[in-house]
Amino acid sequence: MTAPPRVIVVGAGPAGVRCAGELVAAGLRPLLVDEGLRDGGQVYRRQPANFTRSPATLYGSEAGRAQALHRAFESLRDKVDYRPGTLAWNISDGHLYLARDGQNEAVPYDALLVCSGATDRLFPVKGWHMAGTFSLGAAQIALKSQACAIGSRVVFLGTGPLLYLVAMQYLKAGANIASVLDTSRLAHQLGAVPKLLARPRLLLNGLRYIAALRRAGVPVLSGVTPVEIAGTADDGVHGIVIRDSRGRTRRFDCDAVSMGYHLRPETQLADLARCAFRFDEASRQWFPDIDQDGRASVPGIYLAGDGVRLLGADGAENAGRLAALAAMADLGLPVDSARLAGLRQAQQKMDRFRQGLLEAFPWPAQQAAALPDDAIVCRCESISAGDLRRVVCEMGQGAAEANRAKAFSRVGMGRCQGRFCGQAGAEVVAAAAAGVPLREVGRLRGQAPVKPLPISTTTITTPGGEARCTPCDTVLEHSNEQAIEARP
Repeated sequence: MTAPPRVIVVGAGPAGVRCAGELVAAGLRPLLVDEGLRDGGQVYRRQPANFTRSPATLYGSEAGRAQALHRAFESLRDKVDYRPGTLAWNISDGHLYLARDGQNEAVPYDALLVCSGATDRLFPVKGWHMAGTFSLGAAQIALKSQACAIGSRVVFLGTGPLLYLVAMQYLKAGANIASVLDTSRLAHQLGAVPKLLARPRLLLNGLRYIAALRRAGVPVLSGVTPVEIAGTADDGVHGIVIRDSRGRTRRFDCDAVSMGYHLRPETQLADLARCAFRFDEASRQWFPDIDQDGRASVPGIYLAGDGVRLLGADGAENAGRLAALAAMADLGLPVDSARLAGLRQAQQKMDRFRQGLLEAFPWPAQQAAALPDDAIVCRCESISAGDLRRVVCEMGQGAAEANRAKAFSRVGMGRCQGRFCGQAGAEVVAAAAAGVPLREVGRLRGQAPVKPLPISTTTITTPGGEARCTPCDTVLEHSNEQAIEARP
């Protein structure tokens, strides 16, 4: 009797849940691994069990979709091998390495479907390293999981739909919002309307958020240029200074700043699996290279959701289904060709909307050249923009490559491993090395563990119980500082 294929899904957000659903419907029992303690991902993050806020309060206009995803997961819970609170921290030799409660396990797979989601894409501003500065995602987690605001008077800075969504969530929660400051210009947003009309409901939701904020008396400015987050090392954030679209310097007093420039995919596992990447000129990011259904360049690896293409929550659900069908087809299981075609068509429509978002809310690459030398770029290692520029000037063009700049300056060597500073650091390097395109600066190579692990979690076993050697590119290859910080 032939053993069933060993299928693993990483992530229990919109893409992962829908992916697992397709696999279960095909008669499989996948291993579903999630770093969170409950399903839903970031966008549909569940509140703690003892909280009683309504779905409408938590998810607004997306409450119906959130509840549908939660119900779908509950129907799958007993049909999958569900591992919450588990970090997938490495891929090597056909095994996925998992860590939970100080225990490690190396799990073999025939098909690995990575639905790892995305995190905030951040661009530094002078003073952003002070206490009181949060990413948009962190501000959202505080509200959903802890029922608290990040401050008593909050400024939201950045660009993209998430900026207005989180600000609106804070407004509904009764928080005091000092201002919403968007670096994109109104002309960008108006020019992108034809593409944004590919999904009119989402466009209308965004316009409603802005209108509601304005009705509440919140200053909503577009076309701003961040100058400085003001404050002190002892007391944290006191305010923020910007230049408005007319070039006037303005200050908004606050005790917290939430910032973000749309999202960046969590691509570390794809990198460790040795998947090919491609540079996307429109977003100025490196994405894993996949086919229309989610197949990566490495056989047996499938990528879906915001971890590879930023198409929103419903786009992630669609992508999860597509990736599952691709894996099923490659495993020799039957796939409905008509349904596959319909999912592909829906994905094309969502991708047009994605292109509109990139035009409406561009990444502020031009700020890299204007960033003061004393502005911190890498918060983990306290590396400034001046430090990066000196590396390029002193070491020449050889340092104008992301990993060389990292070796010379330590940028990206901290706990976040470049998640929050890597892309902005590359922009600073490209601007300092005149004439070097961002594409040629490249990207920071991923290393395991993808997130810090306690030193005690280094003994690995396989499902059969035999010992397995830890891959050489693990904890010990990281800096002493990171190892110290990662102790239990």
